[in-house]
Amino acid sequence: MTHTSGEFELIDWIRQRAGRGGANVAIGIGDDAAALSIGDDEELLVATDTLLEGVHFDRSTALPREIGRKAAAVNVSDLAAMAARPIAVVCGLTLTKGLAGEFVRELMAGMIQLAESQGASLVGGDVTSWDGPLAVNVTAVGVCPKGKAVRRSGAHPGDAILVTGPLGGSLGSGRHYWFQPRVTEALALVEAADVHAMIDLSDGLAADLGHVCDESGCGATLVAEGIPIHEDVGDADRLSHALGDGEDFELLFTVDPADAERLLADPPAGLTLFRVGETTDEPGLRIIDANGNSKPLDRLGWSHDL
Repeated sequence: MTHTSGEFELIDWIRQRAGRGGANVAIGIGDDAAALSIGDDEELLVATDTLLEGVHFDRSTALPREIGRKAAAVNVSDLAAMAARPIAVVCGLTLTKGLAGEFVRELMAGMIQLAESQGASLVGGDVTSWDGPLAVNVTAVGVCPKGKAVRRSGAHPGDAILVTGPLGGSLGSGRHYWFQPRVTEALALVEAADVHAMIDLSDGLAADLGHVCDESGCGATLVAEGIPIHEDVGDADRLSHALGDGEDFELLFTVDPADAERLLADPPAGLTLFRVGETTDEPGLRIIDANGNSKPLDRLGWSHDL
C-alpha cells in the first residue's frame, strides 16, 4: 500500500497544539509510547491503539481469542519498542449490539492471556455497544529506568540498522494475530549495547524506518540482499512484501557500527539479528538493489486514509 500523509499530518497538527506537556511529561507525542516521570528512578510508559473490525481483523475468519490477543500484543509491542517492561493493560470495548456472551468472554481471555504472558495485568476498562462494527481499544502501561526509554529520535548518521527477524507475509498467513511482542529481546538489546533509536515494525519496514529518520533528522539506505524475508511470503515480488506489508512487529533499531558487528557476531541469548542498512546524512530513503544500484525508496507501508 502506498504511503499517504493524511494520518501523519493530523498527528503533527495535534502534536504542535499539545506542545511538550507539563513537568511530569518526559516524552510526549511522536514515539511509540509517552513517558511520564513518576519518581527519581523510574518513568511510566503509556501506549494506546484501537483495532477495528474490517481494518485490523476480520471477525468472519478470526477467532475471538485471536482478536483479543492481538489487541493487547500490538500495545505491548509499542512498549517493547522503547525498552519498557509491561505492567498493566486497560481495555475499552465497543461491541456490535447482540455480540456478547461467549464471544466476548473468549476475546477477553485472549487479551488477558497475552498480557499475563508479558508480566502485565488487566486492571480496568469500559464496555459499550452500538449498531456499528466491533472496536477494541487497549492502553498498555510499562516502566523503565528514568531517562532510559529508547526513542525514535536518537539515530546518528552512519549508524547500522538492524532488525530482529524476517519480514513480510504476516497478513496473508494470519501471523499478525499470533506474533510475540519483542519485550525480552528489547531489554536484552539495551543491556548489551547502546541502542540509539528503536521502533516496532507495525506499518512496514520502509514506513517505520521513515518515522525514525523523520524524528532523528537523517536519511537511510537499505541493502536489498540484507533484508530477511519471511517464509510466509510467496514467490511474487518478495522484497516489496518485506518492505511494505506491515504487522511483522519485529524491532528495528540503530547502533554504532562497531556495536552492530559485536551483536551480529555474539547476539544476546535467543536473538537472531539482521543488518539491513545504515543511516545517512542525506535525507530520504534509498535502497541498493541486487545489482549494487542505489535508487530512491518509497515509504511502502500502511497509513490510514483520513
